Amino acid sequence: MGSVTASLGDLPLRDDLRGLTPYGAPQAPLPVALNVNENTHPVPDEVASDILDDIAVALREVNRYPDREFTSLREAFADYLGHGLEPGQIWAGNGSNEVLQHIMQAFGGPGRTVFGFAPTYSMYPLIAQGTGAQWVAGQREADYTITAEEAAAQVEQADPDIVMLCSPNNPTGTPLRLDVVEAVYEAARGIVVVDEAYQEFAPRDASSALTLLDGRPRLAVSRTMSKAFAFAGARVGYLAADPAFIDALRLVRLPYHLSALTQAAAVAALRNADTMLGMVDEIVEQRDRITATLEALGYQPHESWSNFVLFGGVADPRATFEALYARGVLIRDVGIPHHLRVTAGTEAETTAFLDALASIDSGA
Repeated sequence: MGSVTASLGDLPLRDDLRGLTPYGAPQAPLPVALNVNENTHPVPDEVASDILDDIAVALREVNRYPDREFTSLREAFADYLGHGLEPGQIWAGNGSNEVLQHIMQAFGGPGRTVFGFAPTYSMYPLIAQGTGAQWVAGQREADYTITAEEAAAQVEQADPDIVMLCSPNNPTGTPLRLDVVEAVYEAARGIVVVDEAYQEFAPRDASSALTLLDGRPRLAVSRTMSKAFAFAGARVGYLAADPAFIDALRLVRLPYHLSALTQAAAVAALRNADTMLGMVDEIVEQRDRITATLEALGYQPHESWSNFVLFGGVADPRATFEALYARGVLIRDVGIPHHLRVTAGTEAETTAFLDALASIDSGA
């Protein structure tokens, strides 16, 4: 093979993709990586053994295509979510990003618009553009909250085909009240998606948008196993919606899009949900510890119902990021002026971050 001589600009790329760079958070072999909101706790040994047993069984038939309708997995998700949901109301994909892509393929596309309140999850505009739709950014209050009245007014003005509501919001951690979801749904003519990727880290008495699904066929509630279930490497996302909504997603998914091994692993993990979610309380404890310590150090952490903390008051985010990097700690610059974001890790990882940040402040 000869050497590659062409550049990306030499290829007949779509005009709307020219000049873009692929999505990707920094990856580096540092001792403490707290930059992409992973659950940094490993899967418990007993659960890992159970998952491996199910994968071994699935391997015996891996020469055959998997269950195209991932029936057992949908049953397991319906049972986990509760709220009277039936398997016919469940959809899943290779991570919640693929689930969101299915939505935008089915209800978005060329000539259509996707709306969200910025700042929010950075993949929304990228998936919208990748599927040919236009991204339209709305505005939040200074503290990143959204009121029902203002949200409805912005949606009415934008008149989008799809509205994305991130609850709790990424990258800010801001909770979203259900009255906002109701108001947006009434104001929208198109699809409304509530992305609850971090819902398990919210207070136990916090209501989910799953309670709003009945009688709202244009509403979908998206979840992921990447965060609370410590399953980021397995790539499993899912949603709940009206059965007709699920039928729309079947029109755009690729055949057999969930491998038999993925299905087996996810079903086994859900079977062990109580054990898998046992680490959530510890993560929340470390999140709240981060918030309290940041305040003591003079930063301005924002309220978070997620597994991360966005904090302001950073004079030079790039310099602070690099100083932490030099100390073996990787966090995230999300592009908000004078802010950085850190994932709540294990107690040891959290201590390493807080000690490193304190040493920067003290000039050590």
